[in-house]
Amino acid sequence: MKVAFIAGYGPIIRDADASLAFWRDGLGIGLDEPAPGYFTNDSLEGVNAFALWPLSQAAESTFGTDAWPDDIPAPQAWIELDVESAEAVAPAVEELRAAGHRVLRDAHEEPWGQTTSRVLTPEGLLLGITFTPWMHDHVHDHDEHDHDHDHEHEHEEPTA
Repeated sequence: MKVAFIAGYGPIIRDADASLAFWRDGLGIGLDEPAPGYFTNDSLEGVNAFALWPLSQAAESTFGTDAWPDDIPAPQAWIELDVESAEAVAPAVEELRAAGHRVLRDAHEEPWGQTTSRVLTPEGLLLGITFTPWMHDHVHDHDEHDHDHDHEHEHEEPTA
């Protein structure tokens, strides 16, 4: 089997109101309801990285220790949503905090140059509001090369 791309990703929700308040209202992701209780956005741009991230590393990135705190539900998955600049990460996190969402780590720059933050979603996903410079550089490189599909990836830094 050869996986071509990630066709879809989303949390399994238990509380539609809480999930819509977070994903639609808090993050501004437009969602349609093509079937009762099933909310989707089929036009949001795709995934730039898929990784199996050990819980110990997620804990280190979030809390500065390799142990996930017992009083916070351990996430079953992670997702990072990139914003337009490193400077936009902190205000985005503050919007979520002001709306009552659980911020685990405020915006900061990682040693590899990515600006990250960590939020726990209502479904228990570890959400990063991030700015990943090399992914934005790739978009610009792609545009400058007139959609040359043979353009090699110039960056191989980790995303989390």
